[in-house]
Amino acid sequence: MTTPTRSPQPGDDDDHKLGPTRVRDLLAVAVVAGLVFWILVRYNYGAFPSLPWPAGVTLYVLALIEVVIGVLVRRRVAEKKIGVGAGRLHPITVARTVALAKASAILGALALGGWTGILVFLLSRRELDAAVADRPAAVVGLVGGLLLAAAALWLEHCCRAPDEPPPETGDTTAEPA
Repeated sequence: MTTPTRSPQPGDDDDHKLGPTRVRDLLAVAVVAGLVFWILVRYNYGAFPSLPWPAGVTLYVLALIEVVIGVLVRRRVAEKKIGVGAGRLHPITVARTVALAKASAILGALALGGWTGILVFLLSRRELDAAVADRPAAVVGLVGGLLLAAAALWLEHCCRAPDEPPPETGDTTAEPA
């Protein structure tokens, strides 16, 4: 018995195209990461060293770098300096920048969720001095994850191709002289 095969339909290629990162997907990643980290911290908090408050500062640095890259890409796109040549933004560079933005958005969502899970645990342990001392680090990390995810989404937006100009609607018929 043979399995019937489906012939390609006109819109099938659209299913495999890379689209913009969806915020709901990032929220799902953050929720799962938050639950995982909350469980890990809940059962292993005593085995962890104290959290230094600069632990999440790297996320701020990455977010700042992505904002700077976004400004540069946006400027080149606005000036129509895209293509091959000196002083132009190569299309492959834009594609790599989109990949960076997508990966950073996921990293930001993971950090946001992870630090949120840790903070929820720490807030529930008010009687522990160590938990109170670890809260600033969790807040710094949580905000850093949020900033990184937002910067990555903005960078991805900056890499979008400019809108096509509207087609000219001039009359193509020749007037008799």
